[in-house]
Amino acid sequence: MRDAYQEQMVALNALLGEMCDTVGREMESATQALLDADLERAEQVISDHDGFAARSAEAEEMAFELLALQAPVAGDLRNIVGGFQLVAEIDRMGALALHVAKVARRRHPARVLPEEVAGYFVEMGRLAVELAHSAHHVLQSQNPEDALTLLEDDDAMDDLHRHLFTVMMDRDWQHGVTSAVDVTLLGRYYERFADHAVSIARRVVFQATGKTPEQLKEAS
Repeated sequence: MRDAYQEQMVALNALLGEMCDTVGREMESATQALLDADLERAEQVISDHDGFAARSAEAEEMAFELLALQAPVAGDLRNIVGGFQLVAEIDRMGALALHVAKVARRRHPARVLPEEVAGYFVEMGRLAVELAHSAHHVLQSQNPEDALTLLEDDDAMDDLHRHLFTVMMDRDWQHGVTSAVDVTLLGRYYERFADHAVSIARRVVFQATGKTPEQLKEAS
């Protein structure tokens, strides 16, 4: 029984890791569609999302099977409940990449991003992909130290998001309200994508130790 539980948990974490890579690729493609006003790429992200949703449903089903068939207790139960939460976090990351692609499609053939802010989104897109890959690594390793490192990696995204607002609030902004709204929403999508990657790391820390990252730091 214990061996079966371990095998199923490994399989679930492997699937969750693959989903992290998928949302990273989706965000990478959505970012390129945004920067290049590439309608074909945006449409591809949107159409591919159905396949991701099917994988998400598969991961949920695996977690339900663990809950129903393995009669988990204590730490095992914590891991399975955490699995449900991880599915939700990754699912939301996929939805945010989808939102970016839909903005690019909605504004086509115009470019969504004024030149003054395009560079911010190049870097935010790069960081988003990096965080998604880091989340995969954390899920694979189940190492709290790796997870704590990912928590720190989110700071760069937060800094970019803050600086983005200084550009839009400058008196020299000449792109109107509609552009400002688009840029504000898009910046929020990338920030939230990073936040969900951080939440994955936090949940892995809790699954592995039964403590939050803050409690671990206090204990060290």
